[in-house]
Amino acid sequence: MLIIRPIRASDYEALYSIAVESGHGFTSLPVNEELLRSKIARAEASFTKQVDKPFDEGYLMVLEDTTTEEVVGTCGIEAAVGMVDAFYHYRLGTEVYHSQQIAVRNEVETLTLCHDYTGAAEVCTLFLKSAYRKGNNGRMLSRSRFLLLAQHPQRFGETVIAEMRGVSDEHGESPFYEWLQQHFLGIDFVEADYLSGLGKKAFMAEMMPRNPVYVCMLPKKAQKVIGEVHKNTKPALRLLQSEGFRFRNYVDIFDGGPTVECRLSDIKSVKRSRLLTVQIGKIHHADHQYIISNTKLADYRATSARLSVSADHDNVVLSPELASGLLVEEGQQIRVLEL
Repeated sequence: MLIIRPIRASDYEALYSIAVESGHGFTSLPVNEELLRSKIARAEASFTKQVDKPFDEGYLMVLEDTTTEEVVGTCGIEAAVGMVDAFYHYRLGTEVYHSQQIAVRNEVETLTLCHDYTGAAEVCTLFLKSAYRKGNNGRMLSRSRFLLLAQHPQRFGETVIAEMRGVSDEHGESPFYEWLQQHFLGIDFVEADYLSGLGKKAFMAEMMPRNPVYVCMLPKKAQKVIGEVHKNTKPALRLLQSEGFRFRNYVDIFDGGPTVECRLSDIKSVKRSRLLTVQIGKIHHADHQYIISNTKLADYRATSARLSVSADHDNVVLSPELASGLLVEEGQQIRVLEL
């Protein structure tokens, strides 16, 4: 059985392996022991913390194959970004230049450094090992986060965002970043991305252009990738778009990848998920696949399975094995979402 659960200290080696496999551009998991151990400790604290309103909590989870006891994936949610460390984006805008005297009117796209998403929740750190990228595993891992958002909305910002990986080559070099390196930062993309992942962001405020940047003055290859996603990220973007996430003209300051957003209460899976009461027994005539989670936090568990769910009843039968994997007992509630 594949079970999603909160990460714990004993998962460090597995998380390090995932960080290595994820490669360049996956800034939320730099290959750095101190940072990864810190992320795990922060997640452990967040899952047990009493929260009145979201601040700087981070909910990092892993996907475990209970047959082999191997951690094969990860996913996470940031409760409210930018509350401690600055959270930068470029906002795409338009400036209009018009002269009646010479009868000329021009509209020019601009990039302006901003912190507009401060306080938003972020779905992030989604990675599945290659051997498990089959069936509905990736979809289950990604959408399981929406069940957590649906069950505990008070712990997260009202707007939910996702930063999509921008275009880069096989060496991790970004065509968007080249102009920034040449004229402002002076360090390569991989190093800048790595420092950002470590939380060492002071250099951004010190070295990034302070005034709006005219897109038309960038190299053509940089212009071309603004708002475009890495080829490996397109399936993840399509999934989020199907949930109601939309691009609102915000892009990553290093690779130009798009950030998409949706109000938490408007996310399709949040709205469509249901609370059902558990009965334990033999499952009959289960025609549909569901993502299933318990309603707990520190002991959060999620998986997918075939269930028989009726629109007319609020009860659902789970097998003893499935109930045990989800840490639920007869009479308790689970949250389900048709997959």
